[in-house]
Amino acid sequence: MPWSNQNGGGPWGGGGGGGGGNNQGPWGRGPNRPRGNGGQPDLEDILRRGQDQFKNIVPGGFNGGMAVIVVGIFAIFWLTQAIYTVQPDERGVELRFGKPREEVSMPGLHFHLWPVDKVEIVKVTEQQQNIGSRAGSNSGTGLMLSGDQNIVNVQFSVLYTVTDPSAYLFNVENPADTLQQVAESAMREVVGRRPAQDAYRDNRQPIEEEVRTILQSTMDLYGAGIAINRINIEDVAPPRDVADAFEEVQRAGQDRQRLVEEANQYSNQILGQARGQAAQIREEASAYKNRVVQEAEGEAQRFVSIYEQYRNAPDVTRTRLFLETMEAVLKNSKKVIIDENQSGVVPYLPLNELNRPATQQGGTAP
Repeated sequence: MPWSNQNGGGPWGGGGGGGGGNNQGPWGRGPNRPRGNGGQPDLEDILRRGQDQFKNIVPGGFNGGMAVIVVGIFAIFWLTQAIYTVQPDERGVELRFGKPREEVSMPGLHFHLWPVDKVEIVKVTEQQQNIGSRAGSNSGTGLMLSGDQNIVNVQFSVLYTVTDPSAYLFNVENPADTLQQVAESAMREVVGRRPAQDAYRDNRQPIEEEVRTILQSTMDLYGAGIAINRINIEDVAPPRDVADAFEEVQRAGQDRQRLVEEANQYSNQILGQARGQAAQIREEASAYKNRVVQEAEGEAQRFVSIYEQYRNAPDVTRTRLFLETMEAVLKNSKKVIIDENQSGVVPYLPLNELNRPATQQGGTAP
């Protein structure tokens, strides 16, 4: 090779083939290390020195020290698997050879014999599961047929808690999917018995309570260990394809309701006025009746008293009646009295002027 001609050695100045040289490289003397055949490091010497260093670190070397390390590593790994923590909102169910134990692990630090025992952690705080699709989406999971043959898109949520962790884990294969399917089936059943208007705004609370009752009874029948706290109907809308037409119908219904309210208001106003007038007429008629009856009773009593006086003194009573009658007739009449024996009576009397009021004559009549 090209560097074999330089000082009879390699690039570090070492000679090949056992020939002696200056044992120097291009930067001076090479590393002072033992060389074997052909100037290569002795692999056995390197392994022997590595074993000596390892013996100084681990007593017993590869024969006893390695076993201690392996056992220590396995012990640490086993402890990390055997000790587990349960959070305050969780409960733990231990399984021994796949069979659940009766005890439920409460919040805190716990120990179990891994791998003989395993643990399943379950959250027991209130959880919410949304069912149905949003209004306007293409999904048809929330479409339901109402009792009046209308299609509505119902979106609702289920609030539940886990009361029995062991039953929740092992009595039902997939509790979340089962809960969703049963809840949707119960909602379809209840909505299918009622008109669509009840689901829109009129009777949501009875629908929620009825769905909760059906869902709870079904989950209890399955032994799922779930308590249904509440059903919330969050949104009820028509399918997206008929949303515009439905909004027109809703606006027409609102206009109809407004007109009915205005008509009822006008009717109540007119009826109030009519009732007031009727009450006034009845009061006036009652007052007129009482007045006429009292006047008639008074006239009758007066006639009876006059008749009694007439029986006692007919002439006097007759004269009195004549005088009272003439007084009543002549009291308000216009009259001129002329004495026949009076002399010097003017043959012409201004009778028209005498009939006028005294203010128009400029004085009183003579």
